[in-house]
Formats: sequence, structure tokens, C-alpha cells
Amino acid sequence: MSTADLNEDSEHTRRDFIHIFGAATAAVGAGAVVWPLVSQMNPDASVLALSTKDVDLSAVSEGQAIKVMWQGKPVFIRHRTAEEIEEASATSVSALKDPIARNDNLNGSEPATDENIVTGENGEARPQWLILVGVCTHLGCIPLGTTSGENRGEFNGWFCPCHGSHYDLAGRIRKGPAPENLLVPPYQFTTDSVVKIG
Repeated sequence: MSTADLNEDSEHTRRDFIHIFGAATAAVGAGAVVWPLVSQMNPDASVLALSTKDVDLSAVSEGQAIKVMWQGKPVFIRHRTAEEIEEASATSVSALKDPIARNDNLNGSEPATDENIVTGENGEARPQWLILVGVCTHLGCIPLGTTSGENRGEFNGWFCPCHGSHYDLAGRIRKGPAPENLLVPPYQFTTDSVVKIG
């Protein structure tokens, strides 16, 4: 091999190194420029704090309902009695106006049985705890439902006085203009008495 051939081979090696080094430097530089731009599109801490809500249910007695706010929406949490669970479970899906559970913890097409409505994110069903987004599916009003039985509508659940929608003890629409059951938000029990919504 002649000296000219060796010089040409070393020139190719040097040129290849310069090209690879230049491309690598450009890629690192592009990453350094793009990273802050992409990072600024992530939600800030205040938005992330609103995405979930921990609720301690230890003070909610059987038969009592509470309302908490999650992502700017009311969430109804009801500690149902054995009689209320039995009444909700006895309702046939064929008797419902909306036969779909509307549970964000499931796949989305499950029937609106009481068991499917009280199933949380990890597939655990706790029939005594009913957790629903408290927004009427007709025009977004907030239905009424007290523990004393007043303003709970014809099916003992919730009643929207704005347009007359009646929901039962599982949040299923039974009468009135609302087209769908109340939505079940994503939730999971982190302890026996604390539920994380979102």
C-alpha cells in the first residue's frame, strides 16, 4: 500500500469522524433547544394538584351523602344502606332509559348494573360507596339529593328540578329529558376509608 493510499484512508477516517461528531453535536444542540419548548407545554403544579382529590370517608355515616369538588365539578359520594343497595341491584337493565354504566373505570360499554356502577379503577366493587359526577347529563345542572329523602325524586336518588330528570340510587336516569346516566369518575380506594378521585 502506498503512502498516498494511507493518506487517503486516514483522510476518510478523519472526515467520517468530523461528520459524525458534527451530527452528534447538532442533535444534542437541537435537543437542548427543543426540551424547554416541550417542557413548557406540560401542566403546571396547580393544574396537576386539581387532577386528583383524596377524600376521607371515615366520617360519612351509612345513609349519608356528601358533595366534594373535583376538577371544578361536584362529585356525589353516598354511603348507601343495605336497603338502598338491594333496591338499586334489583333494577333490571331493561327497565333503564340508558343501559350503559358510564363508568370511567371500565371499558365503556358495560351494562348499567349496580355492580358495574360501583366498580373502581382497580376492578374492586364496594357497593356501599356510590361515587358519581354530580352534573345532570341533560344541560349540566346539579341535581338535588338529600339524606332526608327530600328532593330525591321518584326513584330515591337525585332529582334535577331545572328540567325534571330523576335518577335512581345508582345514578341511572329513570325519568325526564336527561339522555344518559350520571358519570362515574375514575377513582380508587387507597385505604379502607380514603378514596382518590381522578
